[in-house]
Amino acid sequence: MDKKIIEIASLEALPEAAKQFAEAMGDFTVFAFYGEMGAGKTTFINALCKVLGVDDDVTNSPSFSIINEYRSDTTAELIYHFDCYRLQNVAEAEDIGVEDYFDSGAVCLIEWPERILDLLPDDTVTVNIAETDGGKRTLTMSFPEL
Repeated sequence: MDKKIIEIASLEALPEAAKQFAEAMGDFTVFAFYGEMGAGKTTFINALCKVLGVDDDVTNSPSFSIINEYRSDTTAELIYHFDCYRLQNVAEAEDIGVEDYFDSGAVCLIEWPERILDLLPDDTVTVNIAETDGGKRTLTMSFPEL
């Protein structure tokens, strides 16, 4: 399995880290973000959306809606941001049609994917965000073998 590690030294380093991430995305569209509460998943996804061309004002955590839809101002591509934290079971995710989103070809950025593991496609990129010394973050992208 191929991996890419991105070190994020500070909040000021987020735009560059998001740019590195975007450059590494390739043709993959489904990204499952793992990390402890407060690790910076939402903050990183917001920075990534900005790099992908989403207006600064429209990104936020989809905690209450579960799915937020954004459109890139530069490419007109759709980006879906999922927060599965509040899902009680896989059936709830099926009821809102998450598999249709995953199959759409749009970029899907998923927080708390462990709640819907059985529904993730085989070509999902696993992204781990871990806090290290002094508030730094290490982001590890693990690409599936296809």
